[in-house]
Order: sequence, then structure tokens, then C-alpha cells
Amino acid sequence: MLSPKKTKYRKRQKGRTKGKALRGSTLEFGDYGLQALECGHMSAQQIEAARIAVTRHVKRGGKIWIRVFPDKPVGKKPAETRMGKGKGTPDKWVAVIKPGRVLYELEGVAKSMAAEAFRLAGHKLPIATRFVSRRA
Repeated sequence: MLSPKKTKYRKRQKGRTKGKALRGSTLEFGDYGLQALECGHMSAQQIEAARIAVTRHVKRGGKIWIRVFPDKPVGKKPAETRMGKGKGTPDKWVAVIKPGRVLYELEGVAKSMAAEAFRLAGHKLPIATRFVSRRA
């Protein structure tokens, strides 16, 4: 799974996800992409599951770029623990996603194959996505 090698602080505040993606909203590397349509968090496991779905559908053909990285720790308190006594220990890593953000890019495959691969990958993700193409 993806996770940072080291961080400055162990725990981070939750924050609020609103507004559109400031950067990373255009295709930079590949010909086809998967773009987020709503705010949310993607865990490292979800990022990996979608990557595997794309790779398996294109039968390891073409080249894929992952444009998001889970750099935010999310804490969780143990089960059956009383309220209070501080924040829970870091449980997983998530990437903060805003609308317009390109999540994955792909090149070297046909448009129909890329569209189907990203449709399958979109089912693995907790947010609504759409297929985008460099050549309209």
C-alpha cells in the first residue's frame, strides 16, 4: 500500500473538503484519464484496488500513472473504548480529493478499452468519477 516514508507530525486534523481542485485537473501524461466529480477521501487500499482493476483489464498493456498519493493520516480509536482520552492512533492513510482532480491516466491502449478499464476502476472508488480524453 502507498504511504509516506516519514511525516512531520503523527496526527492531523480532519479539515473540510470544499471547492474545486486547484491543481491536477488536466491530463499531463497519458491520453485518457479518470476524473473525480465530487469531494471525498480515497484510502491507500482503494487507490490500489482501482489500479489493479485497470491493469487487469488492459492485460498489463499501455502505461498507467497514479496522480494521487495518500499523505493524510486518519486515526481510529479501538473498539469498545469509552469517549474521551484523546484522539485515536493513526489507522490508515488517505488522499484528499476535490472535484476536477485527475486520479489516473493511461496511454498506449484503444479508447474503448481505456473507457471500460476506468469504468471498472470507478466502481472501486468511494466518489463519482468520469472518463476524460485528450483528443475529443
